[in-house]
Amino acid sequence: MLNQIYVDNIIKNALLEDINYIDCATDYLIPDEQSDTASFLAKADGVLCGINIAKRVFQILQPDTEFHIFIHDGEKVKYGDIIATVKCKTKNLLKGERTALNLLQHLSGIATETAKCVELVKGTKASIADTRKTIPGIRSLQKYAVTVGGGRNHRYNLSDAAMLKDNHIDAGGGITNAVSKLRSKLGHMTKIEVEVRNLDELREALAADVDVIMLDNMSPKLMSEAVKITDGKAVLEASGGITSDTIRAVAESGVDIISLGAITHSVRAFDISLKIAK
Repeated sequence: MLNQIYVDNIIKNALLEDINYIDCATDYLIPDEQSDTASFLAKADGVLCGINIAKRVFQILQPDTEFHIFIHDGEKVKYGDIIATVKCKTKNLLKGERTALNLLQHLSGIATETAKCVELVKGTKASIADTRKTIPGIRSLQKYAVTVGGGRNHRYNLSDAAMLKDNHIDAGGGITNAVSKLRSKLGHMTKIEVEVRNLDELREALAADVDVIMLDNMSPKLMSEAVKITDGKAVLEASGGITSDTIRAVAESGVDIISLGAITHSVRAFDISLKIAK
């Protein structure tokens, strides 16, 4: 779910960035009274995400905008599908077009890529999760898109959980020492996750009784050994260097979670166009 105030702020900032003072083409070319209808057209196959955000772009510009949605977030879309139609003042259609498409295309790209990963691990216990490798300012939108694609959210920010990565461990005097220091200060509601690079570090993390252990850049074979050693004593998360070619083998190792930065930071925008009816 998305906070509407948060979404509106993102849209308004994007519109201000795009328009600034005037739209030199639209404001001098199009009469104030002219209205038109435009259609959102899919130009690829995938999973849709962000259509209500696109709708909100035009509602902010013109509250009485007519917007009809035919395909909703989380539904599959095919090349040539009409996703939605929008009718409003032509000036507002042209001014809102790029902001609406930028958000819709980016979020649909994330949902589509996430859905592909979810399908690749189908039948295993592993779930697909995102990371904090997101675009500053729109993290919640990106994480929403991951859930629309069938994935799960990792922590939203540094306040959600205490996650000790390699630099934390090296700077904090090792796993045992770092976890001990944290436990003396953390509240009882805050979980601890530790990143491990080998099986010795895994055993040390288990002895420290942490909640989640991240297996960093391990081979599927080594992950299988880690699963046996852990024996359900902690949640195991696989991360680092996982691709579509290796994700199935990683899932079959028995890990609980596979976290992927690529589904947010390297995703390709989903191709959607907005066409005014002639």
